[in-house]
Amino acid sequence: MSSDRQICFDKILPHDLTRPQHTIRLEGRSRAIIIPGKLWLTGSTLSVRFIGGTGSQQTLVKEQAAWWAAHANLSFDFNNAPDAEIRITFDPNDGAWSYIGTDATQIPADQPTMNLGFLDGGTAAHEFGHAIGLAHEHQNPAGGIEWNREEVIRDLSGPPNNWSLEQIEHNVFRKYSADQIRGTAFDGHSIMLYFFPDEWVANGSGTRRNETLSDMDKAFIASEEAYPGRVPPVATDLSVIDLSSTAASIGQPGEEDIFRFNADSGGRYTVETDGHTDLVMKLFGPNSQTHVIAEDDDGGDGYNSRIVADLSPGQYFVQIRHYNRSHGTGTYGIRVSR
Repeated sequence: MSSDRQICFDKILPHDLTRPQHTIRLEGRSRAIIIPGKLWLTGSTLSVRFIGGTGSQQTLVKEQAAWWAAHANLSFDFNNAPDAEIRITFDPNDGAWSYIGTDATQIPADQPTMNLGFLDGGTAAHEFGHAIGLAHEHQNPAGGIEWNREEVIRDLSGPPNNWSLEQIEHNVFRKYSADQIRGTAFDGHSIMLYFFPDEWVANGSGTRRNETLSDMDKAFIASEEAYPGRVPPVATDLSVIDLSSTAASIGQPGEEDIFRFNADSGGRYTVETDGHTDLVMKLFGPNSQTHVIAEDDDGGDGYNSRIVADLSPGQYFVQIRHYNRSHGTGTYGIRVSR
C-alpha cells in the first residue's frame, strides 16, 4: 500500500465514543464539525511542547499551526513548557493523530497529545485542527461515503497504518455514518478531509487530497461557532464574598462571557447561574485560561449551570455561553460562593 493512503487515527476519550456530533450551517449548508464541549477558551494562548523531532519537522509544524492562528482567536506558544496543553511526538510507527480540543487536559503531562508519524502535505495542519476542537469532515452526518469494505480493510490492515479490524470499524465504518459526500452539503476542500482513493468508495469516486485550509475552514474557525474576534474577551470580576448575583446577558448568538474570581484559600466553591436562559459553563484554573477543571449544562435550577469544586488558592476563569450557539440569547445572573 502506498504512503498516500496514510490517514489520521482518532484519539477519542472512552466516554465520548458514542456521543453525537454537532454541525453548523454556513451559507445554508452543513459544514465544519465540532465536538460539543471541546473548544478552548476564546483568546487562549496554547503552549506547545515538542517531544523529539528534527529542526525541519518542528519548523513545518509551526508553519502549519499558524494557518489556524491566522483566522482563529487563538495563539500557539512553542515554548516547550512542561505543562504545555499540546505535546507532540514524531513516532513513525504510530501514525498521525491528536486528541480533540480540551480532551488534551485529561492526558497525563508526561504523555503526548499528538503524534506526527508522517508529515505529508497538510498533515500537521489537519492534526492541529483536531487539537483546537475540529472533527473529521467525513464525519459530517449531512452526507457520507458508501465504503468498499474489503478494499478499505485490506489497505488499512497493512503498512503504513497496520490497523486491526476493530480500529478500522471504529475509525471508518462504525464511527462515521455511510451516506456522506452528497450534493453540496459537504466541504470537499476542507483540510479536515483526508484523501480516500477511488477503490475505497462504492461509486468509484474518492476524495481529493487537501493540503491547505479551505475557504470554509477559515470562515468557520473565525465564526461565532468557534473562535471569533481577534481581541481576547475582557473578563468581568466576581466577588466570592457577595452572595448576590452579578447581572449579565448573552446579547448576540455565539457570544461567550468570561468572568474571573480569586480563591484566597483552598476549599469547596460553588459557581452557579440563575434566570431562564439555557446556559453552559466551563471553569478554568488555577491561574490558567486553558486548564479545564469542570463543565456543566443544566446542573442548576432549570436550564442553569452549577459547578461545585474543591479549589486551591489562585485565580479562576468562568466561561458562560448559550446552549444554542447559533440562535440563543438571554439574560442571567452568576455568583460564586463557598
